[in-house]
Amino acid sequence: MNFECAAIVLSARRYGEGGAVVHLFTEEYGRIAGLVRGGSSRRQAALWQPGNLILARYASRLSDQLGHLSGEMVQETAVRLLDRPLQLALVQSAAELADAALPDREPHPDFFLQTVRDLAAFCVLSDPAPVVDYVRWETALLATLGYGLTLDCCAISGATTDLAFVSPRTGRAVSRDSAGEWVDRLLPLPHYLTPHGGEDAGDDPALWAEGLALTGHFLSRHLFGSQHKPVPGARERLEMRVRALADAREAVQENPPA
Repeated sequence: MNFECAAIVLSARRYGEGGAVVHLFTEEYGRIAGLVRGGSSRRQAALWQPGNLILARYASRLSDQLGHLSGEMVQETAVRLLDRPLQLALVQSAAELADAALPDREPHPDFFLQTVRDLAAFCVLSDPAPVVDYVRWETALLATLGYGLTLDCCAISGATTDLAFVSPRTGRAVSRDSAGEWVDRLLPLPHYLTPHGGEDAGDDPALWAEGLALTGHFLSRHLFGSQHKPVPGARERLEMRVRALADAREAVQENPPA
């Protein structure tokens, strides 16, 4: 296999003396791994930061062999977000999730293009818009891997409005009127994930936390639970950060400054 293509860096770990094993997400070849000579050196370390968009060159003698990688920077991501910790947490979580969830060498071109767009958005948009985009990205990841949520109509009545909950077992939406006595067993559905919910989630971290709790349930239950693996640490840290923002805002509302 010998090719050149755009790729998103998912992870890089030191290998040998100065080398690195790098995982990339590409449009045509899916998730691939390769050996980079000097990849952990000071000169190259910045190139292989998770979230970067690069032009990758891959070469191997056999299709099932760990090939050699080299690359050129197209768009820096992590470095541009060093002074914006929330956006940096979004990038780190997306990279770790994709690295842990995507199967080797299975292309998902539509999801690749969405990931490129979202990573670019994380770099240029200010709080809170990227968090909402990130939650939608996680729903797309679930759908890409066969665990899509059905959030366009109520599983019980078929209604397409006032969708407020999701079944934790089936991933299907439930309207407020149909929830009935099961309401305490259902997951809250933030309005920005529904077809008629609009684009704006406001600036309420509690709504972001609801979205992360919803997608996190299905990531843990279906995607990683079936493999007996934990959800990646960067994703758990992101959810903790957002919950802390929600708690801080609630505390201010309950005890406003004099």
